[in-house]
Amino acid sequence: MPDGQENIPFLLHELIPQATFFAQVVNRGILGHYVATASLATGVYETFNNFAAVPPEYPTVFEYFRKDLNRPASDAWVIAPSNGFNRIGESGHRSYGEGLGARVILPKRLLASALKPADTVLYEHLLRDNYETPLYAPDISGSHVELHELAEILRLSVADFTAHAVSLASPDELSVYIARRLMRQVAPSMLWITLHDIDVAHSGAYSLYLQGIQRSDRLCAQIWETIQSEPEYAGKTTLFILPDFGRDSDTDPGGNGFQHHRTGDALSRTTWMMVLGPHVRQNTIVDRPVESVDLVPTLGRILGFATPYSQGKPLTEVV
Repeated sequence: MPDGQENIPFLLHELIPQATFFAQVVNRGILGHYVATASLATGVYETFNNFAAVPPEYPTVFEYFRKDLNRPASDAWVIAPSNGFNRIGESGHRSYGEGLGARVILPKRLLASALKPADTVLYEHLLRDNYETPLYAPDISGSHVELHELAEILRLSVADFTAHAVSLASPDELSVYIARRLMRQVAPSMLWITLHDIDVAHSGAYSLYLQGIQRSDRLCAQIWETIQSEPEYAGKTTLFILPDFGRDSDTDPGGNGFQHHRTGDALSRTTWMMVLGPHVRQNTIVDRPVESVDLVPTLGRILGFATPYSQGKPLTEVV
């Protein structure tokens, strides 16, 4: 909305002019963050319990990519905001699944394992895991990276990791810090970063919600800046930025406006996507409705792998 655009100066004035912008991206699935993000990653509207510690049922884009193109495990990574996302790297599908997915980095879990109990109070702002259901404690399993393994991969000591973390304002800043180190040290071909600070909206604090939006705006610009500054990525990388879904309308009596996404109304289901890259038309607006499940087949068409179980369609404007 016009009165909210002051909160997204980087998206609005730096990134959209370089992008093809899809103004109507519809999510027809379950409006829970893990299940909706899993649907983005599979191209299928997943139907599992949003708070269950389960993998996606259908193959993920990471499995399609690695299996079809014979790519090693080091070439596909997920940086996940919440311990509940630890299973998103690979599905339970019998033709794909274990050993074919992405490595998952859980920054909050890594930080918590690096701290002494007496030090956790200094890092409390980085460790809050879930604003929607604070009693939920997910089972940690799957192909996630442990602390000392990450230190070796990123060439970053545990002491340096914790020292830098304390200077950061939020979990998303920690995620992007790790992403930039990973891009510099490993340079994976596929990197999926989920930002989660905006979910503070569930606490009902509007000022914190705005801060989350402003921070996400800035971090998206930092990611694009890193892409342009790293030789392995500059001039040959496509970046997709999109929310998983929206928020309830302020005028819907069944919802709570910015705080939740429970009504299933048009505003909670309709969002946007921008695509930036060397072969993408700049400053272009696409008004036709598309669906969030269109992401996976579009990635497949761009990178050259099949997505046989996806329900979406490649977006012709960017392939």
